Amino acid sequence: MLDVGSQKPPKGKWSTPPFDPRFPNQNQTQNCYQNFLDYHRCVKRMNRRGKSTQPCEYYFRVFHSLCPMSWVQRWTQQIQDGTFAGNI
Repeated sequence: MLDVGSQKPPKGKWSTPPFDPRFPNQNQTQNCYQNFLDYHRCVKRMNRRGKSTQPCEYYFRVFHSLCPMSWVQRWTQQIQDGTFAGNI
């Protein structure tokens, strides 16, 4: 897995997500979806451990940068309804 700490930009400076070697192609759909899943998995784990969810901010910023908002809204609604296909 990537070293998230070394790729995190300074606060307030966020132009585009850094290169992710898992997704070398121009089509970033899978990258969007994977970061959405990673964010929700991270939040779930941190909440279960009683820790701050601040480390999950990286995934949040990446998927918000890459994903169309309509997808994010639909996936979030599916999570709330219990019909989301992903494994969180």
